[in-house]
Amino acid sequence: MSYQHKGITILKETILPGESKTINMEIAKLHTMTKLKIPIIVERSKVAGPTVLFTAGLHGDEINGTEIVRQLIVQKINKPKIGTIICIPIINIFGFVNKTREFPDGRDLNRVFPGSRNGSLASRFAYYLLKEIIPHVDYAVDFHAGGASRFNAAQIRIIPDNTELKDLADVFHAPFTLFSKNISGSFRSACHKLGVKMLLFEGGKSNDINNSITDQGVEGAKRLLEHFHMLNDRKKTNIPENKSIYIEKSTWIRAKFSGLFHGHTTIGSYVEKGDILAVVSDPYGKVEHKLKAPNSGYIINVNESPIVYQGDAIYHITTSLSHDQ
Repeated sequence: MSYQHKGITILKETILPGESKTINMEIAKLHTMTKLKIPIIVERSKVAGPTVLFTAGLHGDEINGTEIVRQLIVQKINKPKIGTIICIPIINIFGFVNKTREFPDGRDLNRVFPGSRNGSLASRFAYYLLKEIIPHVDYAVDFHAGGASRFNAAQIRIIPDNTELKDLADVFHAPFTLFSKNISGSFRSACHKLGVKMLLFEGGKSNDINNSITDQGVEGAKRLLEHFHMLNDRKKTNIPENKSIYIEKSTWIRAKFSGLFHGHTTIGSYVEKGDILAVVSDPYGKVEHKLKAPNSGYIINVNESPIVYQGDAIYHITTSLSHDQ
């Protein structure tokens, strides 16, 4: 594939080949009239190549993704040998300030794409993200984490039956790859419609930084850049010994009783049908309810909350693996 090598313009600022620039996007102020700026960090090589976008913080409390993108910048992984790398460590700056998932208007940014220039606050952010950034992008990785104390095993999510995304997921080489359809109004769905090849990374939980998840996100990003010949020669990649496990179907195991949650199962482990995964007890030492695996499979999400209610999602378990790997 041949790539055009010319200046790219974001928010009326032009970045030429070989230039580095941080562009601050400001859509709205806080209610105190304090300015909130979203840094868009652009690094361009003098040599033509693809444009790769790394984003995080679409949900303001998913800070492990922010740490992954921050590490890409700190370690200078974002300085490409060819092409262009754009990093946005925090998209939902309002949620990040408040340590909440949503925007101040109560909306989930990941459900309002493609957005509107004159719509809600979240909708306006979605609009400008697609209008100003995405037209320059060929490939993207959007980093997320589990919400509500639910810890995700490091995983890539891609739509089914897309050979190019499957190949990119192979390159990223996360421990798990989950086939999941695009959700209407999501950033991933909007990028797909605009021709951008996006991998969605899930790992860790909200309001938490986990070093193992961070490392897996960073290493996967390096492998992707190496695949496009963009990784600086001074940076080295490694290929994990174990293959990525491809998941076609999965299901949530929910609490049948309310109480104190005592988990016995580690994230990423394989369990057999009937294995005891956890115990839910009362706080008074009289009642304990065993939670058993309904089927054999891998545990790709664990609820780490010490207290659960009847119906709460506790474990995410695979029910069908892909044999075309």
